[in-house]
Amino acid sequence: MADTEEGSEGDSTRTVVVAVLMNLAIAVAKTIAAILTGSASMWAEAAHSTADTGNEVLLFIGLRRSARKPDARHPFGYGQERYFWTFLAALGIFLIGGALSIGEGVRSLLVPEPLESLWVGIGVLVVAFGFESYSWHTARKQLRAESRERQRSMVEHLRRASDPSATTVFLEDTAALIGLVLALAALLLHAATGWAGWDAVGSMSIGVLLIVVAYLLARRSKTLLLDESAPSDVLEPIRGQIAGAEWVGTVHDLHAVYVGPGSLLVNAWITPVEAACDAPAADLVRQVAHLRSTLLENPAITQVTVTVAGDSSSARLSGS
Repeated sequence: MADTEEGSEGDSTRTVVVAVLMNLAIAVAKTIAAILTGSASMWAEAAHSTADTGNEVLLFIGLRRSARKPDARHPFGYGQERYFWTFLAALGIFLIGGALSIGEGVRSLLVPEPLESLWVGIGVLVVAFGFESYSWHTARKQLRAESRERQRSMVEHLRRASDPSATTVFLEDTAALIGLVLALAALLLHAATGWAGWDAVGSMSIGVLLIVVAYLLARRSKTLLLDESAPSDVLEPIRGQIAGAEWVGTVHDLHAVYVGPGSLLVNAWITPVEAACDAPAADLVRQVAHLRSTLLENPAITQVTVTVAGDSSSARLSGS
C-alpha cells in the first residue's frame, strides 16, 4: 500500500512537547551557567537551547494548525502548515542559534574573558546532556518505528519522511549533543591552557554546526512545500494496485504529491484493456469509481484523480 501515516499525530505531539520541556529547562540552566562562568561556549549553548525551545514551540503551532479539517478555501486540508512552521524553525536555528553563536565566538576572540566557576559549567553541561539524550531518544524512537513500517533505513527515512516534526527534533537534538561535547571540550581546554581562544573556537564550531542543521531542515521543508513527488517506495505500491485491476491495460503516468504529512494527492493516467473500451461507458465509469474508492481506503491518500484515455476519446474522473 501507499505511505501510511508516518507516525500518528499523538506521537509527533509527544515528541515535540518532550523537546520543549527539556530544552526550556536546559536553556535556563545554561544561561545561569554562562553568567557565572563567562564562557563564550556556554553562551553559545544557552543561545542554542533558547533557539531550540522557540523552534519546538513553532513546531507545536504547526502541529495544531495542520490538524484542522479541509474547508472551501483549503480543500486539501491544512497539512502543509506543518512544513511552513518547520521552515520558520529552521530560520530560527540559523539566526538565533548559528549566527549568535558565531558572533559570540568572534566577540570572545576580540575581548577575551577569564573563566570562572568551572565546575558549575561542567555540571550544567553534563546534566544538559542527560536531558538532551532523553529528548533525542524520544524522537529517535518515533523515527525508528516509522522507518521500520516503511522498510527504510533511518538515514533514508530522514531524507524522505513527509512529517518533519520528529525529524526536526531529532536533528536539533543530535546537534545539541554534539554541541555539548564541543562546549565541554572548550571549557576544559580553556581551564587547562588559560587561553580564552578555545572558548571562541568552541562557540564558532557550535554556530557552524547549527547552520548546517538549519540548511538541512530548510531544504527538506522547501521540497515539501513545492509539492515534491512522493518517493518510489510510496509510488510503486499504488501503481501495482492500479495495474492489478482487471480492466486496466496500461498505467501511462502516476503522480503523487504530499499535501500534508502522510497525506497524498494521486493523479493516474491509464488506458483500459480493449474489452473495457468496447463496453458501455456506464460500465467504465463504475470501474473507475470502484478503483478510486479502493485507493481511498488507504488513509494516506486524500484525493484521487483518474484520467482514462482510449483510442478516440478520454474521460477524467476525480474526487476525494
